[in-house]
Amino acid sequence: MPEKLAPGVWGVVATPFLGSAFEVDEPSLARLVEHYERIGTTGLTVLGVFGEAARLSAEERRTVLETVVDTVDLPLVVGVTALATAPVLEEARLVREVVGDRLAGLMVQVNSPDPQVVAAHLNAVHEATGAGIVVQDYPATSRVAIRTADLVRAVRQVPSAVAVKAEAPPTPAAIAQLTAELDVPVFGGLGGLGLLDELAAGAAGAMTGFSCPEGLIACVQAWRNGGHDAAREAYLPYLPLVNFEAQAGIALALRKEAIRRRGLIMESGVRPPAAQLPEALVPQLERHLAALPEEVR
Repeated sequence: MPEKLAPGVWGVVATPFLGSAFEVDEPSLARLVEHYERIGTTGLTVLGVFGEAARLSAEERRTVLETVVDTVDLPLVVGVTALATAPVLEEARLVREVVGDRLAGLMVQVNSPDPQVVAAHLNAVHEATGAGIVVQDYPATSRVAIRTADLVRAVRQVPSAVAVKAEAPPTPAAIAQLTAELDVPVFGGLGGLGLLDELAAGAAGAMTGFSCPEGLIACVQAWRNGGHDAAREAYLPYLPLVNFEAQAGIALALRKEAIRRRGLIMESGVRPPAAQLPEALVPQLERHLAALPEEVR
């Protein structure tokens, strides 16, 4: 069976675009993933929701994967966007072709509230690809809500599961149950909004797209070395920005602009129909970034 994901921070990578045509910006993408590698992330998650994968063509997804694979040596989790098995397998074939043995896990969304349907789907994906499965429970995107107890039942029937990404609020309660009843690592997401509480509930770390992953790393490392109080202290400087970026409907635009202002990508455009950054919020974003620890500004 595939190896379980290592604990820590798996940075979810944005897809940078250029110009009014929103062409994939390969140099910016390379610079961004080099930064993730330099600061010590455990691995990268590519073609997730934060990567706007659902708005990319198959050829653009190939470009993103090839750029990441050619730029860094980190292990990769790669997302697929479809909910039905046949289109997931089509996406997965491209991932396998480009990523090969670098693939630490294929991130597949929960596609039904019925644990038997979910398990059959995930097992079919593994049998067809040989990939370890990262089970993503993210109802805000999938529009599928599953009870935590049923998610446990589903994952127990998937021997190839290498992790669960739990993003169904309230995440700390769900993660506490998942970690108590499963033998696979569970990661929080949602921009790191609940990270401290998720660690207290047993999370193995974070898998999310916060614009300052240094803060996620500082929190997780402090938790390992000093427990709750140390992790809280390490995370406090970042929490106002975490909260600011979590605004419904515009979180993606806020995070990409923050990344741009950090000098990691050239432009911060998000592909329609995603909401653009409201200009009225730019001064507050500048304040939040200016308040970060000096070493990460």
